Amino acid sequence: MKKIISKIFVGAMLIGAIIFCNNIYADQPPDPGGDPTGQPVGGSPIGGGLVILLSLGAAYGGKKFYDSKKND
Repeated sequence: MKKIISKIFVGAMLIGAIIFCNNIYADQPPDPGGDPTGQPVGGSPIGGGLVILLSLGAAYGGKKFYDSKKND
């Protein structure tokens, strides 16, 4: 008896989900605001972080090269 009731309950939930979720639509994206002339909003510089990442990558590569030459 419990198996029949659980199957009916699961079936009713699935059918209800299909019926009620049929009319769900996405909203329009919000207005980004900013300058209407087309200039990007913000202005965070990317150069400082790029220099740090490149210098750390070069230091790591130099250390790996030094270690490989030291082991030979």
